[in-house]
Amino acid sequence: MDIQETQRLKNKYDIIGNDAALNRALEIALAVAPRDLTVLITGESGVGKEVIPRIIHQNSPRKNGKYLAINCGGLPEGTINSELFGHEKGSFTGATENRKGYFEEANGGTLFLDEVGELPASTQAMLLRVLESGEYMKVGSSKVEKTDVRVVAATNVNLPYAVAQGKFREDLYYRLNTIQIKMPSLRERKEDIYLLWRKFTSDFSEKYNLCKISLSLDAISLLTSYRWPGNIRQLKNVAETVTSLESVPVTPGAERIELNAQSLAKYIPDEKDDMIPATTSFAGQGMSDSDKQMIVKAILDLKQEVDDLRKQVEGGVVAAVPATPRIVETTRADSEDFSIKKANDDLIEKALAKHGGKVKLAAEELGISERTIYRKLAERKTR
Repeated sequence: MDIQETQRLKNKYDIIGNDAALNRALEIALAVAPRDLTVLITGESGVGKEVIPRIIHQNSPRKNGKYLAINCGGLPEGTINSELFGHEKGSFTGATENRKGYFEEANGGTLFLDEVGELPASTQAMLLRVLESGEYMKVGSSKVEKTDVRVVAATNVNLPYAVAQGKFREDLYYRLNTIQIKMPSLRERKEDIYLLWRKFTSDFSEKYNLCKISLSLDAISLLTSYRWPGNIRQLKNVAETVTSLESVPVTPGAERIELNAQSLAKYIPDEKDDMIPATTSFAGQGMSDSDKQMIVKAILDLKQEVDDLRKQVEGGVVAAVPATPRIVETTRADSEDFSIKKANDDLIEKALAKHGGKVKLAAEELGISERTIYRKLAERKTR
């Protein structure tokens, strides 16, 4: 696509930004739209993956057919097969009549399956069959049904890792991954952050007749240096919150308010560089969100135990008790620096080993900056 065509597409679908990776994703979407191929959209939560299937559908031969967007993660596991493929009357408690599923409803059109990585195993098998042959059976029926649906799927789950863990079918992954479109995270689109901010604050202020919010240079620097783990969705929420709380109704001669970094900082989450955060990073290669959350919880629990033991030592509790194996173990733990700092260092070391020493990949997986890893490595050399 040339620049003008790309901009027309962005204007039509209200897409803000000039990032090269974003432009590439849009180009691929437009290129594959006329071809009836299955598309897998990857990227972190909140990056705007939902715009890609709409572009594909509305620029395809199926544009006059139905377009249905389904959040697979929001469907109860007990009824998900019925939701997708339909059911026969009496097939289960509460099935008081025959019901069409989404694959039947979208016949001749496009079905967008968001959070496809959350599908249970039984549904994965049924999805694979319908993708390969267009055939499926309703819940409670033995009759084979046919459908003609183009499937576009999206996930913020690392599917290759899920396959390796036995949580996602390998054959289904390859069937979905005919064409892959990766949506970049907001931290990879730093030059677009302020453009998006201006769009969100402008829309919100116009809606409620408030003064527009502009930022000083130091505030812009603060805005663009933040990691934005929630991506565009988080940025929009912060922009609307700031506008709501910092702006005032428009009056003659007062249509804009400028915020400095100090004022903006109140609304930017305070992330500690030395703390490994739980993150929804797609990062592509490694631990799932639940695994990271378990690690962080274990680290915090460990820190609490160490702090409690330290208080006992400082308060003279341990000194007043005869020497016991427990006291020996406590002393050994302290001498070995059994702390949250040590746990963080271990996580960084494991991530670097996993990615062959590549700092960028290790930082993406852990959800921290490359600068933090380089600093840790430098500290290690001076010890």
